[in-house]
Amino acid sequence: MDATDLDVSYIADAYHEVLETTQRFVVGNRPLIDLIFTGVLSDGAVLIEGVPGTAKTTVSKIMAKLLSYSFKRIQGAVDVQPADIIGVRIYVARENQFILQKGPIFSNFVLVDEINRLTPKTQSALLESMSEHQATIDGNTYPLPKPFFVIATQNPYEFEGTFSLVEAQRDRFMYSIPLDHLNVEDELEIIRRDNGGGLSWTDFEESLPALLSPEDIGEMIGVVRQVHVDEAVLRYIADLVAATRSHGDVRLGASSRASLALLRGAKVRAAMDGRPYVLPDDVKTLAMPVLRHRLLMERDAIIGQISVNTVVEEILNSVEVS
Repeated sequence: MDATDLDVSYIADAYHEVLETTQRFVVGNRPLIDLIFTGVLSDGAVLIEGVPGTAKTTVSKIMAKLLSYSFKRIQGAVDVQPADIIGVRIYVARENQFILQKGPIFSNFVLVDEINRLTPKTQSALLESMSEHQATIDGNTYPLPKPFFVIATQNPYEFEGTFSLVEAQRDRFMYSIPLDHLNVEDELEIIRRDNGGGLSWTDFEESLPALLSPEDIGEMIGVVRQVHVDEAVLRYIADLVAATRSHGDVRLGASSRASLALLRGAKVRAAMDGRPYVLPDDVKTLAMPVLRHRLLMERDAIIGQISVNTVVEEILNSVEVS
């Protein structure tokens, strides 16, 4: 199929409908909505780093409802065990057999709130699920539902009782996004809505339509894979990722998962824009969400307060499309 013959218009229409419906209740946060939609169609997970009260959970619930996904939330805490997430097999005497009690990971849409409050052992329980879409319980492997999507949050300003994500865990997240408080105008809009009785979650949730089905998402993912990417854009992706590995302020650059995330995400962004082909700007738009959480900085760079964002911006300014 020629790129010009690929019909992606219904993906663009679905995206705009999801965005419009979500923003009937949520003020601002369009970058987050965009990234979740991108993550769903990229078959990848999203990591949110931000302060409390930025509508992370609300947006997740709305998106799950609009996509007709089953939704489960896991609250991070030091006493949460791997079995609390993936489940456990228990012996039922009256049936004389072990019965599997599935954990919340067996859902289409899983929100892990404050993931950095989970111990490293419990965090590792998510690794297999996120990378292989399966869970191993007592030596038995169980497939997770299809589709399967994970979004996790962490507060970067709290350190007591937290455990930094290991690099292998961070690398499993296809995209990341920082969230901060709203600006004054958006804050005023929230106040107005609440003053007018427009912030009742119960009423809004009951009115939410199921805009898409898991089958629709599966078809969209298949269409996205056919979006055309020119060889020059493929080379551009490879050059961007390679530049993170040779930058003087970076101790550990991005892995090949970053290359795949840029490729898949750029295809989704093109489709969201109604285009059957990828532009270099699609890649540039996703460079920060893909690379930000994957780079480990040199000690001297940290002391010198050189941020990861600064490094990514330098790379974007120095690497050209050949």
